[in-house]
Amino acid sequence: MKALFFLRHNNDIDHITPVIFKWVNAGHSCNVILIGKSSLESDFRLVFLKQLKGVKIIHIRKLLSRFDFVMWRFQTLLLVRSSHVSFFGPAIRVLAGIYNFEKRQSVWLRTVRHILDYGFAAGEQGVVVFDWIERNSAICVEWVAVVIAQARNKKLGTVSLPHGDSPHASQLIRHGEWFLKPDVSFSAAGMFDKVVVPNELCSKRFRTLLRDDQIEVLGSPRYCDEWLTKLKEIMPPSSLMRSDSQLKIVIFLRKARYTTFWEEVAEVVQLIAAFPNIEVIIKPHTRGGWKQPLIKNTALKKLSNVTVADGGTHSIHLMNWADVIIDLATSVVYEAIKAGKPVLSADYLHASRSAAAVYMPETELRCRDDVYKMIDTFLTTGTCTFYKEPHRQLFMQEMIDAGGKDVLSNYVALLERQAQRF
Repeated sequence: MKALFFLRHNNDIDHITPVIFKWVNAGHSCNVILIGKSSLESDFRLVFLKQLKGVKIIHIRKLLSRFDFVMWRFQTLLLVRSSHVSFFGPAIRVLAGIYNFEKRQSVWLRTVRHILDYGFAAGEQGVVVFDWIERNSAICVEWVAVVIAQARNKKLGTVSLPHGDSPHASQLIRHGEWFLKPDVSFSAAGMFDKVVVPNELCSKRFRTLLRDDQIEVLGSPRYCDEWLTKLKEIMPPSSLMRSDSQLKIVIFLRKARYTTFWEEVAEVVQLIAAFPNIEVIIKPHTRGGWKQPLIKNTALKKLSNVTVADGGTHSIHLMNWADVIIDLATSVVYEAIKAGKPVLSADYLHASRSAAAVYMPETELRCRDDVYKMIDTFLTTGTCTFYKEPHRQLFMQEMIDAGGKDVLSNYVALLERQAQRF
C-alpha cells in the first residue's frame, strides 16, 4: 500500500518519522513532502529515511512549478496566523480580504491535484497523512482542507498523526487564554477520517469537538521502545564533552507563546549556578525559543558555569550529557523519564500543570526552596533513588504505551485500515 506524508518542522519529524520507518518495514511505500524550510532535508532522521527502500522525500518547492510554488506560498502567508500578528499584519489582512477564497481556489486545486497525482497512481489504494491541524496552525488550514477533500474524491484515507505528546495536564497555558471551555481551534481536525493521539490525556482536547470513532489512542511513536532503540543506531555523534563537574543540569524551555514566569526562571538558574561544582546548559525550544527573555539576561551571561545550547544541539545529546533535567512542561524529557534519569517538573515557573508532576508528584518543584533542597540532595546523596518506581511505571503505561507496547505496529495497522476503507 501507499502513503503520502506531509512534514512541516522538527516536531513532525520527531513524531512521524518513526511511523514512516515502520510503514516501509511492513512492506509498504510512501512519498514524503516537506512543506517547511528546505533545510529540513539535512535532518539526520530524514537522511536515514532516504536510505530505506520504498521512501521518496521531496520538498514542495521542487515538486511544483516555480509559478505554482510562488502562488501557493503567497496564499499560505495570507492566511497563517503568524502573518496576521506580525508587523505587516494589517496589510496582510487587507490582502486576504481582496484575494478571497474564490480567487485562491484555482491555485489550491491545481497544486493539490499535482501533489496527489505525484503520490498515487490512478486507482491506487492509499492514505494521506498530516500532523495535528488546528485553526492556528503554522500551515494553511484552508489548503489542507482542499487536500483532504480531493483525497476523498480519489478514495484515499486521511489521517492526522501526533506532533507532540501533550505534556500539559491543564488547559489554560498560553497568553490570552482566560476561559475554561473546549478550545474550538482543535475542531479543524474534524476534516480527517481519523485523528491519532498518544494518550487519553491528549485526547481530551478533541473529545468534545470530534466523534469518538474519529479518535484513536495509540501511544507515543517518538518515545516507544522500538524507535528509541533505532534512534541510538542512527543518532550522529555528540559534540558535548563530559567534564569533571559533580552535577550537570539541563533546563528545557518552552516556546515564547506559553505563559512562563521568566523573572523567577532567571532566579532559579542563578540559585543553581551558585552551588559548587555544577554545570548548567539552557536549551531554548527549537521553534521560537530565541525570543525568550531569559536568553538575553545579562546576569546569566556572566555566569561561567551556565551556557545556552545552540540550535544545532540535539536534545537527546543534552539528556545523555545531563545528570539531572529541569523541565518547564515539555515532552522532550519523556525519554529521560523512560531511562530513569531525574526530571524535575518546575511547575511553579509557568502557568500549566505538567503531566509528569501529576503522575509522579516526587518530580514537582513548587517553590524556590524545593529547587535548593533537590539540588543539595543530588550533590549529597546522588541521583539513583529519585523516582518512586510505581509512579514512573504508571506514567509510561498511560502516557507512552497507552495503546499497548507494540506502538508502531498499531500505527501501521491503522494506516492500513484507512488505506483500504473505500
